Amino acid sequence: MMDYEDSVAFLGQWGRFQQVVFFLLCASIVPNGFGAFTLVFLTDAPNHHCVVPDFNLSEDWHKTLIPIEVVNGKQQLSRCSRFRLDVVRNLSAQGFIPGRDVNITDLEQEGCVDGWSYSRDIYQSTIVSEFDLVCSEQWKLTFISTVFFVGVLFGSFFSGQLSDRFGRKPVLFVTMAVQMIFTFVQVFSTSWIMFTVLLFINGLGQMSNFVAAFVLGAEILTGNVRVLYSSLGSCLSFTIGYMILPLCAYFLRDWKSLLLSLSLPCLAYLPLWWFIPESPRWLLSQGRVEEAEIIVRKAAKWNKVQAPMVIFQDYSVNNKTDPKDHHNALDLLRTSSIRITTLLLCLVTFSTFTGYFGLSFNTSQLHVNPYLSCFISAVVEIPAYISSWLALRYFPRRLSISFTLLLEAVSLFLIQLVPQSLSNLSIALEMLGKYAVTIPFSMMFAFIAELHPTLLRNTAVGICSTVGRLGNCIAPFLITLNTYLLHLPNIIMGTLAAVSAFAVLFLPESFGRPLPETIQQMHKRERIKCPCIPGKETRIPVVLLDSPL
Repeated sequence: MMDYEDSVAFLGQWGRFQQVVFFLLCASIVPNGFGAFTLVFLTDAPNHHCVVPDFNLSEDWHKTLIPIEVVNGKQQLSRCSRFRLDVVRNLSAQGFIPGRDVNITDLEQEGCVDGWSYSRDIYQSTIVSEFDLVCSEQWKLTFISTVFFVGVLFGSFFSGQLSDRFGRKPVLFVTMAVQMIFTFVQVFSTSWIMFTVLLFINGLGQMSNFVAAFVLGAEILTGNVRVLYSSLGSCLSFTIGYMILPLCAYFLRDWKSLLLSLSLPCLAYLPLWWFIPESPRWLLSQGRVEEAEIIVRKAAKWNKVQAPMVIFQDYSVNNKTDPKDHHNALDLLRTSSIRITTLLLCLVTFSTFTGYFGLSFNTSQLHVNPYLSCFISAVVEIPAYISSWLALRYFPRRLSISFTLLLEAVSLFLIQLVPQSLSNLSIALEMLGKYAVTIPFSMMFAFIAELHPTLLRNTAVGICSTVGRLGNCIAPFLITLNTYLLHLPNIIMGTLAAVSAFAVLFLPESFGRPLPETIQQMHKRERIKCPCIPGKETRIPVVLLDSPL
């Protein structure tokens, strides 16, 4: 059977058809960038303190009704308590003056029984101020974030299998619609429970359309264009959305307006259904040769090239896939070699996701202005994605991922040796770690897709993405461990990175090889040539998937 890329070589790599697919799929990924970190602004707690009722209190007592607390060496008004109002009213009525006649530190305190007053210096409103998710109710914020990431986890898991069963294109547009509709409906939430349920459904589509768009582009595009899309195209599109988020949040400072601004523009993506084709590779894997040829012939017209009389001449009725022969996630675990490969990919993906989101959440606090913090965290990814593209273009996958994970581990371990007086150096090392982990974070999807055949490609990406999403779920909790030991989060993330840097060396190499179409082709990994050193041929040993690793 002729290789797919050889069959469509007459199209070229960068004609009008490939350009349309490239840029439209990139555009479909942009909403994932601002959707993934929306909770940074929706769940941020404005400065707040207990409401002071408008009673007949003297001015001195009115100013001192809220106790002063010391937090991180700074004095601030207590957020969750006030002096007992009945006691203060009696003292005020008797003419006592706080600080002179009464030692206010001896007064009894009470909770915010009349509610809270929220500062509007930064936000007009968030779901924190909307539903009073502070003090004893603060745990709900962590719960809301966890529910969202659990939704993302389930979406990543099931969308991959649905995409392999029903096609890349339907799953892409269904998950885009889910994300758009439920982001919009969240605006009408009347309670934090309703908001959380809608957020969970939103999470089902949040990254599922990214995975579907990624695999669709990786299967339609070929050669260097596929590498460009898998690294710079998809990842920079995500970063553009990430950078748009703080800009929208800066000008729309109430949570409902922010959600509306992030959902309504997605209506513009619906007409893309008529321009983005289904994956011919997937159609061929399902035995739908005629449909695949129709798409390729349309591409030939767009590119103004002549298609051969029979494009997929080696595909016949006998080569069609039996409809009953469906593949699922269990196929990734059936043999010891594929099982070990799958587990190693899951480990490395989990490590990169944990490091990426852990450092992203932490670097959002680099500056007192949350909009600037988020923007800086997004901008640092641009050189990282450019580096990942260069690595995918010129260097073996295993060595590139291993080196960058080691760089992340070293930078995180070195932070512990920096004196507190050199805070700028600590920030620089942390940003170096963010740069380093972003490179394998963007490369892993391409690496996983290159190692698996068409029948299992989206399932494999979805499964590994699901395991990686566990890193999303624990990242916010991981950062809070610094209350027990200042550098504990960095130690954990650095250790995970170091272990994964070693584990990735035991995976097969895919650099310079065509995408496998069948499981049998997946098993036949041979030595490949590395053109990274001009004038020399470096032979890299590749572990065969059908032999013990």
